[in-house]
Amino acid sequence: MHINHKIWPGIAVAILCLLASCHDKQSTNNTNPNVPPDVSTSAVKGYGLLLRISGIWDGPVTSTTALGGYPEWIVDFRPISGGQVSAKNELDTMNDIFMSFFIVYDSTEYKLCFRNGGSFAGMKRVSYLIADSVSETGTQAYYRFSDFVKGTRRVWSEVIFRNDSLILRSYTNKNNSLSSAVLHMEWRAGRQDTSSCQAAILAFHYPQKIMVKNFSSTFAGLTESIFYTLTGDPYPESAQPYLGQSTLSYTFSPSLPAPDPNKSVLMFVTTQPMISGVSINYASLKTRSRYVILSSGDRSFTFNYMHPGTYYVYAFYDADGNRTLSSGDYVSTSNATFTLPASSTATQTALINFQVP
Repeated sequence: MHINHKIWPGIAVAILCLLASCHDKQSTNNTNPNVPPDVSTSAVKGYGLLLRISGIWDGPVTSTTALGGYPEWIVDFRPISGGQVSAKNELDTMNDIFMSFFIVYDSTEYKLCFRNGGSFAGMKRVSYLIADSVSETGTQAYYRFSDFVKGTRRVWSEVIFRNDSLILRSYTNKNNSLSSAVLHMEWRAGRQDTSSCQAAILAFHYPQKIMVKNFSSTFAGLTESIFYTLTGDPYPESAQPYLGQSTLSYTFSPSLPAPDPNKSVLMFVTTQPMISGVSINYASLKTRSRYVILSSGDRSFTFNYMHPGTYYVYAFYDADGNRTLSSGDYVSTSNATFTLPASSTATQTALINFQVP
């Protein structure tokens, strides 16, 4: 079995966005500004992003932070309702990010909201940004999102689409230490796969003009739309619909030399099988959806808020610590398959059974 492809993803970049920072009942009663009009007949600022963002994206990140840049960040955006799309990423048990775009009412009109949050070194942070600038032409679409309270002075993000390419930039005033926000990170990605999201698109007839949250008075009295604890979070991860949970494990074949407990294991899932007999289908790497770095002594991990679907789990023991699959490393060589139903749980185990010559 010949394996020479670099597969270690630059997933630590998921925490960069953190540093920068249910379907409600509708009514046609317009006498109260906090009571939204009929969303189905209303304009939704930023709605076109929902049409463009579904799929698995991968590309390099540059950053002004101490974390620096990364060669790749893989994000799997899929619908979780008719008016919402989301993606979850982990680095390890201390670092993760959950991103979501969904339709809200802000007391004046319907707009798209960008929720961006999770944990950085165990510290919680989540920001809510509202669409405030949109430009859509035949060749490019531009969407800007800013803090509900302080606007672009505090934090803002821009998302740019050109065909199957995406640019996401985040800006911050560094916890109010600057008079204006400066560039924090930039992600330039290409769409790798569109097949994985099709089941959800069909299930929800996505996208639809459906109000996910009424944010008419949610941030009234606050100094910014950023939260540092779960307390007060108006739309916590635990309230997100449709998503499930997978507890995935790996074991080592007794025929392999004992692993070093100080070395790492990359465990990842794809939406298409990667192993065919004794060969690797490298095209399936484009369908990587979730992944995590663990120590070789930490044999399982629970992927929370995971998109329902069928997956294949693999594990790679990095014996030489170079984060590249190379001679001496151990890998699993079978397609450990599992299916995660909506709002449910699943388990599976990958067997690491082959040492790369």
